[in-house]
Amino acid sequence: MRNVFLMAILTASLAVAACNTVAGAGKDVESVGGAVKDTAQDAKN
Repeated sequence: MRNVFLMAILTASLAVAACNTVAGAGKDVESVGGAVKDTAQDAKN
């Protein structure tokens, strides 16, 4: 579980660094949040 969390943080950092606008950052953060949510649901089941 810790590895998944660290990977999500790394991915979020790269996504935020790669975007050029605030709107782009919002979309990137939203997509990472969705991925974390899905991973949490998979771990729960």
